[in-house]
Amino acid sequence: MALIVHKYGGTSMGSTERIRNVAKRVAKWARAGHQMVIVPSAMSGETNRLLGLAKELAPSQPNDDYRRELDMLAATGEQASSALLAIALQSEGMEAVSYTGWQVGVRTDSSYTKARIESIDDARVRADLTEGRVVVITGFQGVDDEGNITTLGRGGSDTSAVAIAAALKADECLIYTDVDGVYTTDPRVEPDARRLSKVSFEEMLEMASLGSKVLQIRSVEFAGKYKVPLRVLSSFTPWDIDINEEAKSGTLITFEEDETMEQAVVSGIAFSRDEAKISVLGVPDKPGIAYHILGAVADANIEVDVIIQNLSKDGKTDFSFTVTRNEYARTVELLKTKVLPSLGASEIVGDTKICKVSIVGIGMRSHVGVASKMFRVLSEEGINIQMISTSEIKTSVVIDEKYMELAVRALHKAFDLDQPAA
Repeated sequence: MALIVHKYGGTSMGSTERIRNVAKRVAKWARAGHQMVIVPSAMSGETNRLLGLAKELAPSQPNDDYRRELDMLAATGEQASSALLAIALQSEGMEAVSYTGWQVGVRTDSSYTKARIESIDDARVRADLTEGRVVVITGFQGVDDEGNITTLGRGGSDTSAVAIAAALKADECLIYTDVDGVYTTDPRVEPDARRLSKVSFEEMLEMASLGSKVLQIRSVEFAGKYKVPLRVLSSFTPWDIDINEEAKSGTLITFEEDETMEQAVVSGIAFSRDEAKISVLGVPDKPGIAYHILGAVADANIEVDVIIQNLSKDGKTDFSFTVTRNEYARTVELLKTKVLPSLGASEIVGDTKICKVSIVGIGMRSHVGVASKMFRVLSEEGINIQMISTSEIKTSVVIDEKYMELAVRALHKAFDLDQPAA
């Protein structure tokens, strides 16, 4: 008997019929003798609907009080789907109980709309599992030290599921989604993309951080930190598929690098449209200038990605960095009001029509010339590179958004990702 955590995305919970199919799948695993903890997302479209209502009523200057109410509102989506799934499980003859994040002690910090999990009290869940119940826990949410409901940001149910699996020391965490695993790139952009039977934790972490939407990056960080075995698989296979076949399907995110993984120089192409570039021009070239600019941005809880500082000319330099598009306007306003006056910089310019394209692979550690091959391929397609960022196992470029799909397809072919694995 194993302790298994299942996570189901919004499309899997999109209707009563789909919830019924989830219940039948979970019941199959429970009848096979496994202890089951389920973390569902809200029904597809529900969170957007709720946040859309809030936007209509929002104050002109949203602040933390407003963001607190957004979390209070958004958390109800998962509460509804968890209760519905528990009811469907009861209809299948299962003893099932649903809990909100705060009822089972998912403690977070107070960063509304993007809180981070700090601890989980597993006592109540373990007691129910011992009594033979299937436990359903709302994803995406927790409670801070003041008793306020918090949410973990988009895709936060993935993080909830992995964190709960870590707290319970689960044998495996299965992430059921609307795709049947992790692909070499998005099949909607490159039809020849292949599903990977396994991918290393490091590669998955890079892919998630670089725009791959299969898993939220914090869920992968949790999996790596606590060594939670993670598998991504499809919720649209028939619920009565053989359990042994199902347990080996999808993509396994593994912590062990084997010889076959070393053969692939590049494992995948990730991309993100959710990018905006900000350049602070005419900055005095002196020590501490990067901190002066980015310290204020960090204090506002805004994440910065690619950073470039140009060579100094006449004691002045240009400083550029990227943020997510939804943080662009807030960042520019912050720079203009709090940074520019004390900096003496000449102006701030921005570009929201950019994207980031990245190649990822642990094989890049032991192969030279991978980045230069990437740059050559883009050059041959007439694509100009605006910014470059590298690590041991990835190279990212910022380019004009209109060339994104062309870049992905060209790189996918150039690195033979359309060919079956050896």
